[in-house]
Amino acid sequence: MPRTIATIEARMTSSRLPGKVLLPAGGKPLLAHLVHRLRAVPSLDAIVLATTAKPTDDPLAAFAAEQGIACFRGSEDDVMERVIGAAASVGAETVVEITGDCPLIDPQIVEQVIRLFLNNDCAYASNAHIRGYPDGMDVQVFRLESLRRSAAMTSDPTEHEHVTLHIRRHPELFRPIHLLPPHELDWPDLGLTLDEPADYRLIKTLVEYFGAENPLFSCREIIALLRSRPDLVAINSDVKRKGDA
Repeated sequence: MPRTIATIEARMTSSRLPGKVLLPAGGKPLLAHLVHRLRAVPSLDAIVLATTAKPTDDPLAAFAAEQGIACFRGSEDDVMERVIGAAASVGAETVVEITGDCPLIDPQIVEQVIRLFLNNDCAYASNAHIRGYPDGMDVQVFRLESLRRSAAMTSDPTEHEHVTLHIRRHPELFRPIHLLPPHELDWPDLGLTLDEPADYRLIKTLVEYFGAENPLFSCREIIALLRSRPDLVAINSDVKRKGDA
């Protein structure tokens, strides 16, 4: 089996919520919750934090060391090259791209996307390009070789900022396959991603609601709770999400 590595893109200088990935919830940083969840994915061989070389991201390098995961530091703007460097630094063949603003990622969904990719003739697998799952459950899987080929084909700054944008724009070159949610998990307008202060309030509330007894609470459990608690859904329902293409 190919060596399958999760890359986590993270930096401290978010324009809307600086330092967001290290904000606390349930007694530890949100990024620690994400790492714990990825460690529960059976098909993952390792995790590497892909951050920038800027001094402002020194705390993230220190976090990676504390967590015992690899850390790669590269360009702030050319995120594509940063992910390539991060994946190559740990000998990845298959890359599972995760962003640091998805601290509630469901390990079962990550595993499903990995298996979908490995068991089909495709160059790219995702549950996020065709929206269905809540925002914040986003998983993308591809070969490192494919990302290198994509990077060599484009000099568009936007395509280098958004790692798989060129791949997604060219399905004729990179055959995609998409994981769609079962009916009970289909809630594309639900925001479980960490963009603004209101998102932090909701995510922190969810982490503390499920508590230490159930730290790997699933997307299914989140949705079941939120279907019964419209007051929680309202916490971040006014947040406007940025698109990437």
